[in-house]
Amino acid sequence: MKHLFTFTIASILSLLIVANSSAQEVINADARFDLYESMISQKRVAVFANNASVVESQNIISFLRTKKINIAKIFTPEHGFSGLSDAGASVASTTESGIKIVSLYGKKDRPDTQDLADVDIILFDIQDVGVRYYTYISSLQKLMEAAAEDNKPLIILDRANPNGFYIDGPVLQSKYKSFVGMQNIPVVYGMTIGEYAKMLQGEQWLDLQPRQKARQLKLTVIQLANYTHQSKIQLSVRPSPNLPNMSAIYWYPSLGWFEGTKLSVGRGTAMPFQVLGHPDYQSDFSFTPQAVTGALNPPFKGKQCFGWNLQLPESTILAQVNGQIQLKYLLQAYQEFPDKAHFFTPFFYKLAGTALLRQQVESGFSESAIRASWQPELTKFKLIRKKYLLYPEN
Repeated sequence: MKHLFTFTIASILSLLIVANSSAQEVINADARFDLYESMISQKRVAVFANNASVVESQNIISFLRTKKINIAKIFTPEHGFSGLSDAGASVASTTESGIKIVSLYGKKDRPDTQDLADVDIILFDIQDVGVRYYTYISSLQKLMEAAAEDNKPLIILDRANPNGFYIDGPVLQSKYKSFVGMQNIPVVYGMTIGEYAKMLQGEQWLDLQPRQKARQLKLTVIQLANYTHQSKIQLSVRPSPNLPNMSAIYWYPSLGWFEGTKLSVGRGTAMPFQVLGHPDYQSDFSFTPQAVTGALNPPFKGKQCFGWNLQLPESTILAQVNGQIQLKYLLQAYQEFPDKAHFFTPFFYKLAGTALLRQQVESGFSESAIRASWQPELTKFKLIRKKYLLYPEN
């Protein structure tokens, strides 16, 4: 058990430090054990977790075992429990030290009745980054649907959203729903994963028949302490292999949809989601992707790519973002690409959640015009979102 569930104290912290040193520390819900201990004591508990599920300097599994909680099973999202598998790679289920680890990103995307037969309650503790095409919220929805159908209570240990301080991007159109976008929400939706879960249930967005069955889900959200939607936090463990630091996390909403283009976003380098490039660009800056853990076969492996270096201090990135997706990089990259007819790939539609953005870019729309086209649907979403907020906006 030790080699799987323990991590160095230096690498993990359960407290998220707010950027403003005068503010109180944001405390993740998993560290508030007294609020959920009675719900899981003497129960067979399934835990949905990965390497970033840390509390009091240890993984949530080790933490719960020290509290004498009966861990019956572990469910894992994309990248597996280790958090090291490639993006999109099927992750196999396994057994470690007598605990079955069931992958929900591979042969199946949700637990079946057999998986839940020896489970009394499910505990969800995953660090999200608040971006629609980050698949952890899709796994959450699938888990909620399974819990509702099998009548298993679900407890969400809420975590701070590092991109929770703004809402932006096109709202997904239903025809482009996929595992990188299952609901009609914007790219950046400004909610913690606990708030998002409450919205899934409250709006009856769960894929259940009849829809009203969502109401039978026994959902409990254990809240953070000292958190607002303007809290700027520092994650001490990367939430996935290619978001290694806060710079990448802050850039992810603006750069993620480049994975639906011919460009590299730096997978296979030490700076994923902090650079952009392609072998055919002309630039003084270059990088060469290589096979690394978490990106074994990155785009343009072994080829020199030229483009943009966005490795900047976090404060500079936050100032640039300023509560908005930065469209300028998409517009500039398209304009300077030598083979514009092949700049986009079909995957872009799923990431953008609409065909309109590609059409606007190809037609030469300005950033302000594109952004204006998002506003009607963003306004509608904000009204829905407001009903489910657990924390102050400021």
